[in-house]
Amino acid sequence: MKRMFVFVSLIMTLSLFVLPGNLSGDVPPGAVPERIVLNVTANPAREMAITWRTGPGVKNSQVEYMIATSMSYWKYKNRKNADPYKDTKFQTAVNETVNLGNGSIVLQHSVVLKNLKPDTLYQYRVGSGETWSEWEHFRTAAAEEKPFKFIFLGDPQNELKSMCSRVFRTAYAAAADAAFVLIGGDLVTKPWQDFAWGELFYAAGWISRRVPFILVAGNHGYYLKNKKGVTKRQHRFWRPHFTQPGNGPNGLEETAFFIDYQGVRLIVLNGNEKLLEQQKWLVGLLADNPNRWTIIAIHHPFYSTGSDRDNPALRVLFQPTIDKYAVDLILQGHDHTYGRTYKLRNGKIVPDSEKGTVYVVSVSGPKFYSINEKHKHLMKKLGTGLQLYQVIWVDGDVLRYESRTVTDELYDSFELRKPAAEPAPDK
Repeated sequence: MKRMFVFVSLIMTLSLFVLPGNLSGDVPPGAVPERIVLNVTANPAREMAITWRTGPGVKNSQVEYMIATSMSYWKYKNRKNADPYKDTKFQTAVNETVNLGNGSIVLQHSVVLKNLKPDTLYQYRVGSGETWSEWEHFRTAAAEEKPFKFIFLGDPQNELKSMCSRVFRTAYAAAADAAFVLIGGDLVTKPWQDFAWGELFYAAGWISRRVPFILVAGNHGYYLKNKKGVTKRQHRFWRPHFTQPGNGPNGLEETAFFIDYQGVRLIVLNGNEKLLEQQKWLVGLLADNPNRWTIIAIHHPFYSTGSDRDNPALRVLFQPTIDKYAVDLILQGHDHTYGRTYKLRNGKIVPDSEKGTVYVVSVSGPKFYSINEKHKHLMKKLGTGLQLYQVIWVDGDVLRYESRTVTDELYDSFELRKPAAEPAPDK
């Protein structure tokens, strides 16, 4: 009896270490949908992408969705004529089998909902048969220019469950009505481990089910160096987990793309490969841009703030185009520090009243580097050792930016204002 008690006690103790959300990666998921994430598409006013995963035996996975209602399903479930849920729509998922590398496989499911109404709150759930997620909400973008805010996070990457969870939650508490969350790359540090991706979704919790995410391709999570130093693509877990726009250069679908969102052209670049192709593509996007504001997101900084780093090739290749078309803001990660330049043009500081570009590097995770002072003369703010999040508001001719610590203290802030239009020359 004593041995039985010890055995049961041991099992109960071990069970405390079984992490929720299937973090271990050694226990494949079952029928219950997990790792649910919304992603912004290239048509954010009329579409929404949803991705999730289950075990391999799940058939006919679907999204059920409708315009959100405050009416109760349970109150009306026995009165079909009054049931507010009777006209929900269903869309069947595209399925992809993913090998976890430990003898287990999972199914990744993805749906792009189309023909939605602009600036409308929807509710949705994902599942199959009798097994479904909870109902959640998302809001489509407006079809025209309209004020909005979004959250920007630099690299999470390390200690995702223990140290990054509070960054996601503090940022959401500060901007619960954010249109989306933009993450500047390096979502995980070991992209070949399913465990790491599980920790990322643990940290994001249900936030990724309610606020759409936009992901930048970093060197971690997208690339992997083997023991011989040869760089190889690592898409096994990156691409199946997310459904991003495919409107970039050939071969860079879902890693280089653009989104026009309520007066902002957001361009995501892939700093890992095919830079020349992206430069040519970027020229076209900037030359024919109907939006008032332009923001670029890229993982690798133009002006490195982390020790012993620099990316002169990026400046040589992209900066003439950025300067010519006066890109407003560039958001970056990679250097595990914080840096915010003055407004720059041609690598030099210009007055706030003139056209120029502000470059920001930030980090949300707990891994930090020492400061690189190579570009210190161009920096308005430079620091390290803090987990940070950023909230960016766009409202007409004003872009407002705040960087805050994980304890919600203001760390840095600025405003960009569009210069007054120059009068037309006399005829």
